[in-house]
Amino acid sequence: MYNNEINIPSLLKIGSGKIAKIGKYLIDRNYTKIALFFSDGIEGLVADKLYPGLEKYNISIVHKDIISDINIENAVHTAFKIPSETKVLLGIGGGKALDYGKYCAHILKLPYITVPTSVSNDGFCSPNTSLLVAGKRKSVKSTIPYGVVADIDVIETAPKSSLYSGIGDTISKITALWDWKQSFVKGFEYFNDFAGLMAYNSLDIIYLCDKLKPEDHEFKYRMVNSLVLSGIAMEIAGSSRPASGSEHLISHALDNVLTDSKMHGLQVGIATYLCSFLQNNQHEKVKDFLLKTGFLNFIEKDPVNKNEFIKALQLAPSIKQNYYTVLSEKDSFDKAINFIETDSILKQIIK
Repeated sequence: MYNNEINIPSLLKIGSGKIAKIGKYLIDRNYTKIALFFSDGIEGLVADKLYPGLEKYNISIVHKDIISDINIENAVHTAFKIPSETKVLLGIGGGKALDYGKYCAHILKLPYITVPTSVSNDGFCSPNTSLLVAGKRKSVKSTIPYGVVADIDVIETAPKSSLYSGIGDTISKITALWDWKQSFVKGFEYFNDFAGLMAYNSLDIIYLCDKLKPEDHEFKYRMVNSLVLSGIAMEIAGSSRPASGSEHLISHALDNVLTDSKMHGLQVGIATYLCSFLQNNQHEKVKDFLLKTGFLNFIEKDPVNKNEFIKALQLAPSIKQNYYTVLSEKDSFDKAINFIETDSILKQIIK
């Protein structure tokens, strides 16, 4: 196995007041003509911070879109409408705008800067995009962002559901890494030690939950750092393996089955709790983290339908072909059902 060239974000700004400084970050890199992609409702939230900084440094907005649709065909059409003098694309908001803008930048081979306004998952710094392909949500290969600008002041205004979604996506590295390493042990695929190390390091936030609460500024700062490391780990690995395993298969299956699906990270967090038990892998640590952060209490207010969850469990192993996870084991489904029926926590969040 030869070393391959990897990309990492060259611009990384995480902290307070960062959106107001985007104009300075752009002019320092001679990016004077830009395309902007906003999530619906986000432009008004950041306009008074963003636009004065752009005007101060004479940054020209040559294309602007409000994104509510993530159909891949629309993204392709949009990409070729962007003026040729554009130097860089920026996505500002939640997942839809960030993924849409990232894919447009990938098509045009232009640098892309992602400006997340919530911490619901690690997609803002990953080399993949989540788009609708033939009417179904698919993970599509693109390019890791050139830059990440995360303004914690803005992130703090996001709904609680986004925060807990990020918590669920962060903890999922425990089960994803177990699945990946076991797949390697069984001879199915290669394991990249450095990517694994980066993903493990993204879990440092687990050890802070005794000192920090999710509503703390510092907790959100650490969460963004964790999710950035997770995205870089995927770039190093050349796949989503460091951050996606059995728990993500269940979440993808839930998207197909649930009549009222939840945010991605919320579903992933529930599945991580279950899969860490099936793997006999740090289950108590996962449980402790999800309890201390209030994740499980948040899910309990709007539990998952039990019959639909079981249907998703049956479907999950077939979501990806030739892809080993703990769900590939013959007895995993029966063990999962028994755990759902007997565990006091799952009884409250899967009804």
